Amino acid sequence: MKRCHACLKGLEIKTPVGRREICPFCGSDLHCCLNCAYHEKGAYNECRELQAERVIEKDRSNFCDYFVFRDVEIRSKGKDSGGYVKTKITSLFKTG
Repeated sequence: MKRCHACLKGLEIKTPVGRREICPFCGSDLHCCLNCAYHEKGAYNECRELQAERVIEKDRSNFCDYFVFRDVEIRSKGKDSGGYVKTKITSLFKTG
């Protein structure tokens, strides 16, 4: 399932997403870094794709050829829970 980075609402869209497509709920750009599977805060230029050009405005539409719309698991609350993530990480490092 796809989800808008701004309003967090689930989207029923077909990929690939065009550069001018917007969220039907809030009007935010969909073809942007914040919706991309390669976007990662700690990475160089906040992108895991090393060949991608630098994009300054991560929430705005861009021409990146490497854009892949991020798949998001929607939970019953509708938002990612910090407790859920902590539980998953803790379970990875359990011994015995």
